[in-house]
Amino acid sequence: MNMRYTVGKNEYKRMTTQELRDAFLIDLFEDGKLNLLYCEVERSIIGAAVPTAGSLALNSGKAMASDYFCQRREIGVLNIGGHGTVTVDGTLYEMEPHDGLYIGRGSKDVVFESAVGETPARFHLVSYPAHTEYPTTQAKKGDANVIELGSIEDSNKRTIYQYIHENGIQSCQLVMGFTVLEPGSVWNTMPCHTHERRTEVYMYFNLDESSRVFHMMGPSDETRHITLANEQSVISPMWSIHSGCGTKAYAFCWTMGGENQRFDDMDHVVF
Repeated sequence: MNMRYTVGKNEYKRMTTQELRDAFLIDLFEDGKLNLLYCEVERSIIGAAVPTAGSLALNSGKAMASDYFCQRREIGVLNIGGHGTVTVDGTLYEMEPHDGLYIGRGSKDVVFESAVGETPARFHLVSYPAHTEYPTTQAKKGDANVIELGSIEDSNKRTIYQYIHENGIQSCQLVMGFTVLEPGSVWNTMPCHTHERRTEVYMYFNLDESSRVFHMMGPSDETRHITLANEQSVISPMWSIHSGCGTKAYAFCWTMGGENQRFDDMDHVVF
């Protein structure tokens, strides 16, 4: 498990493009492996599991000082690949493309597996500390709370699928879902906002090899961008806006952790 430490907004103003990428960009998807990144921001752990030749078990490391991964944590999982399964303490959850899973605090054994190794499941996971136990619950796309926003005229027509939120699957502090842009739409989360009470992780997917997303970040008076390819993530700290514009339509998973779980708790930015 690699470590990533906090960057403040004063340091941010002096950073080069490469320093920004080193601090905020995350690239974890790798065939046959489960990779994890421990981030000082909200003590989040971001991960990617791509089981090909067999199963991949989620284990705790020295950085966590715990007997097992979920001893003091909860996890949100989204499958962006082929069919697979997640087994939690002996209970098997069938994971189709775009299915999600909430794994509660106290879960001891978590195992990821693909139905077909040649077209593996691709599991994106984000974990935050938890002080309360909630039951492990599957999130099927058909059961999501669906919100349609934007328009073709503004190049931002998109559908939001809410999985883990205050009126859906219950958690301690985790909020998770994903957004899909319609063909011809490229902008997300505009007008942009911050939320000082929590941080966020964006993971962009459904991009072909030549497509990119320009993720906007920074305080409202000093914004910058980071260019991301398919299945790359970006950390969005509490002081930063978070929006993006792609070279074509795409999707992204958003996961938040912090002081509250209100999806509409936003401090809108007017430039």
